[in-house]
Amino acid sequence: MPLIKPRTRGKQLVKHRTRLDRENNETLYAYAHFLGESTEYVLNQVIDTVLAKDKEFLQWRAAHRESFVPRPSSRPRGPRPGGGRHESSPASDHESRSAVSAG
Repeated sequence: MPLIKPRTRGKQLVKHRTRLDRENNETLYAYAHFLGESTEYVLNQVIDTVLAKDKEFLQWRAAHRESFVPRPSSRPRGPRPGGGRHESSPASDHESRSAVSAG
């Protein structure tokens, strides 16, 4: 008998990006397949099931009802300065060389 029950009602979902250990990712997808549900559903149920057992957290949460969801930052979205790899393509190298030699 599965620990997590198949979905019975819909809920409003929000997007959340995270990274998982490779083994946890495999287990997540296997369990979702086992249930015939989405990985998002399984993650939500794991949080509901596991955290509902933490009595100290439930008491703390009752005393702290405000949202702990971080507010979106005001900085513009896009690539981070110096972040990630940037390799120029041969076409862009040729264009920049042409612009330099033309000037």
